[in-house]
Amino acid sequence: LPMTLSTIGMAQLVQHEISSESYYQAKLAHPTWPGGESGVTIGIGYDLGYCSVEQFERDWQTLLTPANLTRLTAVCGIKASAAKAAVSVLGDITIPLAAAKQVFTQVSLPLYAKKTQQLYPGIEQLAADAQTALVSLVYNRGASIKGETRREMAAIQPLVLQQNYAAIAAKIISMKRLWLDKGLDGLLKRRDDEAKLVAQAERNYRADELVNIG
Repeated sequence: LPMTLSTIGMAQLVQHEISSESYYQAKLAHPTWPGGESGVTIGIGYDLGYCSVEQFERDWQTLLTPANLTRLTAVCGIKASAAKAAVSVLGDITIPLAAAKQVFTQVSLPLYAKKTQQLYPGIEQLAADAQTALVSLVYNRGASIKGETRREMAAIQPLVLQQNYAAIAAKIISMKRLWLDKGLDGLLKRRDDEAKLVAQAERNYRADELVNIG
């Protein structure tokens, strides 16, 4: 079954990844290292630390120069402090916003929609804003539910089947415990926005607000 995402939720996801077009040009048009366990990241949250050389080349080969493609393949699979060190010599590479949006829409979004479906069976039955919020969550955090830091991610599984919007939203808010007082206000705001999308998902949607993925 295809997922049904909302344009509002998708715009919010992009907003959290790039802040704004001017911010993208100023801060994200060149490879970055977002911190933590991230790899070198390009475009709209495209993390090279978590993709293979083959996947990266497939997604970007028509959009980057051969020289830049080669330089970036060298950091595929590299994460954390190694990625922080690697990014310092990649600053002259520019990723056009149009290319970033193309990869996001054609590659990243369908890929993460699929991962979200696998993690949360029955998600297609939720209202579109809630589906989109959970895709945003998995896009940001990945699809693992192992370990104490992932307990809310796991707890959402039965709530999706129950279509319990309020409880799903509460679990997303509960995750904020992981980033409090760590200077990661963007992540805290992202969780708040995702939770709000879920909590208010049962609304009337116009046809032009809905996008089928998968």
